[in-house]
Amino acid sequence: MLINGSANCSADGRIKVSDDISQLPPQVQERLLRLQQLQQTLQSILGQKQQVDIEVTEIDQALNELQKLADDAVIYKATGSLLFRSEKGKVTTELTERKELLNTRASILGKQEERLRNQLKDVQTKLQQDLNPVSPPSS
Repeated sequence: MLINGSANCSADGRIKVSDDISQLPPQVQERLLRLQQLQQTLQSILGQKQQVDIEVTEIDQALNELQKLADDAVIYKATGSLLFRSEKGKVTTELTERKELLNTRASILGKQEERLRNQLKDVQTKLQQDLNPVSPPSS
C-alpha cells in the first residue's frame, strides 16, 4: 500500500515507493493510488480467468470420458459431497451448457483484462511524465 513514500518510475514502468508520498503533488498521489487500484483489479481478473480456464479444462476432460461410454452406461454426478445417479445425455448437456457459460465468462474477463492493461499503461505514462518532467531546452 502506498502510504508514506515518494515514487519514481523504473524502466519497466513499475512505481518504486520510498520516503514520503505526502511531498508529491495531490494529482500524482491520486495517480499512484489509481495505479495501485488498477494493478489489484487486474490481479483479481487474472485469478478469475485462471479459475475459469481450469474449470473449462476439467469439463473438456469429463466430456471426452463421457464420449467413450455407451449411452446406457451408469453415470454418477457429484453434488456437494453426495453422488447421484444420472443419465449420460443429461450430464453431457449440463456440462456443455456450463462450458458455454464459462467460455462467455472467459471472453468477458479477457475484455476486462485488455481494458485494464490499457488503463494501466495510460496511468503509468502520465505518472512517468509527472515524475520525470522533460526539462525545457536551455538557450
